[in-house]
Amino acid sequence: MRKRGLCSVEISLTVPFFDVDSMNVVWHGHYVKYLEQARCALLDAIGYGYDAMRESGYVFPVIDLQLRYVNPAVFGQRVSVRAELVEWEHRLKIHYLITDAASGTRLTRASTVQVAVSIATREMQLMSPEPLLAAARHAAGNADHTAGKVAE
Repeated sequence: MRKRGLCSVEISLTVPFFDVDSMNVVWHGHYVKYLEQARCALLDAIGYGYDAMRESGYVFPVIDLQLRYVNPAVFGQRVSVRAELVEWEHRLKIHYLITDAASGTRLTRASTVQVAVSIATREMQLMSPEPLLAAARHAAGNADHTAGKVAE
């Protein structure tokens, strides 16, 4: 069973033609782009998106990416991508679930890990910076632990 997160968002998108291969299936590398879109929506929802990170003096490179492909996404398919923040004190860990928007059928499950790196020193931080912790505390105050649904 996967750990329940602090908050989550869900985005919807339609698979574009340029993301599919000759079999009309989304090329495996494009799923990372869908995760990024959901991650940006999640971080923006808690008030610590990439601009806020940079302004606070940190960048958060992805250091680990896990993907499990269950069913293929195809050209023109409407999909939902759910991103859920599950760790934030020492690193950012986000779980993802990509499903068919109409049926709810699971297509892909994934997770990413990001760490704080000081822009000034280029040193990895052992603790998340205070601006991220403050954003997480604020998100924790949200009673339903859901940042919301975001459309394409």
